[in-house]
Amino acid sequence: MSRSSSASPRRVSIFGATGSIGQSTIDLIARDPDAYDVLALTGGQNIDQLAHDAIRLKADVAVTAHESKLPALRDALSGSGVEAAAGTSAIEEAATRPADWVMSAIVGAAGLLPGLRALEARATLALANKESLVTAGPLIMATAHAHHARILPVDSEHSAVFQGLVGEDMEAVERIIITASGGAFRDWPLEKLAGATLAQASAHPNWDMGQRITIDSASMFNKALEVIETKEFFEVEPEKIEVLVHPQSLVHALVGFNDGALMAHLGAPDMRHAIGYALNWPDRRNLPVDRLDLARVATLEFRAPDETRYPALRLAREVMAAGGLTGAIFNAAKEVALDGFIAGQLGFMDMAGIVEDTLTQLDGDVSLTHAAMTLDNVQAADQMGRDSARKLILARQ
Repeated sequence: MSRSSSASPRRVSIFGATGSIGQSTIDLIARDPDAYDVLALTGGQNIDQLAHDAIRLKADVAVTAHESKLPALRDALSGSGVEAAAGTSAIEEAATRPADWVMSAIVGAAGLLPGLRALEARATLALANKESLVTAGPLIMATAHAHHARILPVDSEHSAVFQGLVGEDMEAVERIIITASGGAFRDWPLEKLAGATLAQASAHPNWDMGQRITIDSASMFNKALEVIETKEFFEVEPEKIEVLVHPQSLVHALVGFNDGALMAHLGAPDMRHAIGYALNWPDRRNLPVDRLDLARVATLEFRAPDETRYPALRLAREVMAAGGLTGAIFNAAKEVALDGFIAGQLGFMDMAGIVEDTLTQLDGDVSLTHAAMTLDNVQAADQMGRDSARKLILARQ
């Protein structure tokens, strides 16, 4: 993965450095440290990991999202020369630093603002934060266009679609198929799902991911977000987007063309595929990932998702049909419902009910469907969705 010794180091920042995507990004960068000048790393509660990585990568600044953690971060960085900072405003400031390439891997709606600031600073944004496009897709894409910045998808499915479209004409695309593992409960009887525990939902059969994304995979809310993300990033009609359950997680996406051809992207379930593609784009470079032995794999399984088991997929279709700021409501309610499940306030199948009830409660509000797509309006809709979802959860207690 080594770059030419004559090339100047690329200035990079990693937002969400202590999460699974951030750690995989750091793994790739640390293999060729002289090729990169690390400006900023941000994280949350895991101060030891954040400080360790900031020191070994010689970052300019390390930022924790939690202001109460700033003293601990300062202590951990003492004598290293790495600046310590904390809070939302510090993360926003870090995003304005003149990076060439920024990994956006903060989980949830919190990733929207730093992503926008990085685009305004004309960085190439490697986008793993799907919530940015779900909540404010037109705003994100317009900001990139206005500042001549580029967005590269890092979700494995969208990276696969992006690669499948190289050299192709979007007018020839008939459909885009994104795959889903089905998560921890793909083979469970439907009647058992209501009793699924937090520990069971937190164990993914194929991928090594953080707890929240793993639970979202089990409920298929992660895939619902990715359906909306597909629409926004590739500017494709919702009816052209399909989801297939693919238990092996080897085919990440397929693109179907008007001549009947399907282009599939295959690879081991390792996020360093998509991260490395975005990091090295437009080149391909050697990556430390497993190579598939298709003879050993032997068979690939696919099946249609059951929307009774996965109501999140139906809700995503309704959100796309409604448009406007509905995506911000959807994501906010999803995040609050997930918090409720993790806290033991909701059962596994109750999460979709809270999201649907939130959308129903706010249905017909023209301030959501007709308001301008501005940051202030997106943030207001996000807060509205969170408040409504919390009230609905309290009403169930």
